Amino acid sequence: MIYEEIIKSIDEGEADRVVELSKNALMQGYPPIQVLQKGLMAGMDKVADKFREQRVMVPEVLMSTRAIHAGLLVLAPYLKSKRINNRKGVIVIGTVAGDLHDIGKNLVKMMVMSTGVKIIDLGINVSTRKFINAVQKEKPDILMMASLLTTTMPAMKVVIEELTEGGLRQGVKIAVGGAPVDEPFAKEIGADYYFESAKDVTDFLEKNLEKIINRKGRGGV
Repeated sequence: MIYEEIIKSIDEGEADRVVELSKNALMQGYPPIQVLQKGLMAGMDKVADKFREQRVMVPEVLMSTRAIHAGLLVLAPYLKSKRINNRKGVIVIGTVAGDLHDIGKNLVKMMVMSTGVKIIDLGINVSTRKFINAVQKEKPDILMMASLLTTTMPAMKVVIEELTEGGLRQGVKIAVGGAPVDEPFAKEIGADYYFESAKDVTDFLEKNLEKIINRKGRGGV
């Protein structure tokens, strides 16, 4: 099964092989979203589990991350072009200040793109001011913040506090995620939602995005 080969190549950090397999999967008619979910995301999950169990070292994880990025670059154009509809809704996403990791954010971005929802990526190491400016300019329905380091998690709270002080908090739902983030932390800082994985994001959007947009349109959240 080609998905198993992609997972194995990610585990071994073979970026060129992941690119080759991803292209082959698309040429053979495998749906891009399935290649993303059952190949790249499953590969990331396997590496993450091994890292948590201290069965791999950081250099090996970095090689696997590079392999996942390579696969994402192959899939990106197909996920964009395969939109079935142009759903309403705008999402802004970014990794918080001080954090240079983007693999989790990029997976979420790809998953959101596959649903047809517009997503604006602010990138990594996003300052509080840049998040605030994006909310003011884009008027998103949801602001998603990612953190992959425990030391950068407090930046999420700062963004929420600044949005509140600036009178912008009521107009946007806030979702947080990342390896060190959990549900209690999300509640503690005043976030509306916590997502454990990229798959959770698309499941949530399918069920709740329209309700969020409608409430926002009536002046509620």
